[in-house]
Amino acid sequence: MKKTSTRLADGRELIYYDVRDDVVRDAVDRRPLERTVTTSEIRRDPLLGDRVAIASHRQARTYHPPADECPLCPSEGERLSEIPDSSYDVVVFENRFPSLAGDSGRCEVVCFTSDHDTSFADLTEEQAGLVLDAWTDRTAELSHLDSVEQVFCFENRGAEIGVTLGHPHGQIYAYPFTTPRTALMLRSLAEHKEQTGGRNLFADVVDRERADGTRIVLEGEHWVAFVPYAAHWPYEVHLYPKRRVPDLLALHDAARTEFPQVYLELLKRFDRIFGEGEPPTPYIAAWHQAPFGTLEEFDGVTRDDFALHLELFTVRRTSGKLKFLAGSESGMSVFINDVPPEAAAERLREVASK
Repeated sequence: MKKTSTRLADGRELIYYDVRDDVVRDAVDRRPLERTVTTSEIRRDPLLGDRVAIASHRQARTYHPPADECPLCPSEGERLSEIPDSSYDVVVFENRFPSLAGDSGRCEVVCFTSDHDTSFADLTEEQAGLVLDAWTDRTAELSHLDSVEQVFCFENRGAEIGVTLGHPHGQIYAYPFTTPRTALMLRSLAEHKEQTGGRNLFADVVDRERADGTRIVLEGEHWVAFVPYAAHWPYEVHLYPKRRVPDLLALHDAARTEFPQVYLELLKRFDRIFGEGEPPTPYIAAWHQAPFGTLEEFDGVTRDDFALHLELFTVRRTSGKLKFLAGSESGMSVFINDVPPEAAAERLREVASK
């Protein structure tokens, strides 16, 4: 992998990740952009104890542009985009309309490919491996920023999820705090450790799923994917490396090599869930990594107790119907799942590649 860092016209950082070492990236951003000004602010909810990002400048962000005006495609002639060069493998840049910025963290965009009319599932294993390398590198770089406590790499795919740009891409949020969802995991981890005399909750969950087998979707030499026992979403898969590590940085070479094979197969299966002729399945793919900040408030838990894993889920519950977060989910955070996890796992096994 070759990494080339440059600056856009308004001062934002842009980084090319290339498979080949001999690629030269010296294109200049020719757009007449003024320096980016953001109004991001983090406020704490005194009742729930969580935090909300107030980012009014995002109202002006690009919204469903036509394909020939996509800001994530390479620049071509006088059609200038966020990427100055005429081609790229993988590129990462600071979001022009970030939810988090400055002392409130950082937001980046990850473009998986220069091909506008494709998706992550269509990438080659080499391309998917390069995306993994980019996620890992950005996690390492962002973890060193004073304002960052947790790094979250994710992909929103599909208009039903709220995606406003059709080009295959994901994002990285670098939070200045430990997110509420991760904090819940850490509290459960600490409680389990105390109640079981030091056993690891993540390890026990994975071992239970592998022993039961009914919710296993896919298993390789170094990765295992399953529908969780208490899945929140109609079709939800958790993907774990078999050797527990706290973050992407700690993945060993064999797991890194196998990841593209396993993950691409999972994404292909997601697109087959609802049968032939159906539109692409909308999904969220979310990497969960251990925070880089102190974990003192989580009794006896260390970063090494955490387990890196990816959660992949769709909001589509059946053909033409979405799972909306209504009163119980939105008002009380109590999910109601219409698809039994065992049935979801069986369907995901049925649609395996031949």
